[in-house]
Amino acid sequence: MRHITGTARLICAVVVAGALLAGCGLLGGTKDGKGAVAGMDMQGAAERADGMFYATVGEIKPEIEWVHYTTTTGSCDVTRYWTVMTVVSEQRRGNFLGVVERFWKASDYRIEMVNPSKDLPTIIATSPDGFGIQVKFGYKGQAFFEVTSPCVEKSKVAGPKRAANGRTYEGEVPTPNVRSDFWSAESSVPDPTPSP
Repeated sequence: MRHITGTARLICAVVVAGALLAGCGLLGGTKDGKGAVAGMDMQGAAERADGMFYATVGEIKPEIEWVHYTTTTGSCDVTRYWTVMTVVSEQRRGNFLGVVERFWKASDYRIEMVNPSKDLPTIIATSPDGFGIQVKFGYKGQAFFEVTSPCVEKSKVAGPKRAANGRTYEGEVPTPNVRSDFWSAESSVPDPTPSP
């Protein structure tokens, strides 16, 4: 079948971008020519991932509530995940993503993909040292962050040192349940009134 729908093209783009980010060092970051970032092991990569996330959410004002989700490791890479517990309304998701994208661009991250989907918008980027970072909205409008390292030296990986800024949950993390006067508002952000 020759005709490919816009949805199919979008799915293909998401799959390709995801594969690139998940791949061990496929987006650069191989500093020593041997497939590893010079002098960095998985623990160092996890700490770098944490720092990228903390810097990103530090730019989101008013503050959002988030929790650590999990850490996974591959043969030579590590991925950290976080879940946003603040309810970000459909009307405010564009503002939320705009803050994140502007900060990433200001940090010299290369924007790999922007999916402007109304229900499941996503931004995927790569840092100058080859770490893949993404923010996406999923079920019930819950936002998720993910950072994947390039290929690094194998090592054990400890959990994040910083405590989440929200409450802790036993078992599965629920859908977003923290209301924000700004982020949860079901109205668009008003345009600033021009000065006379």
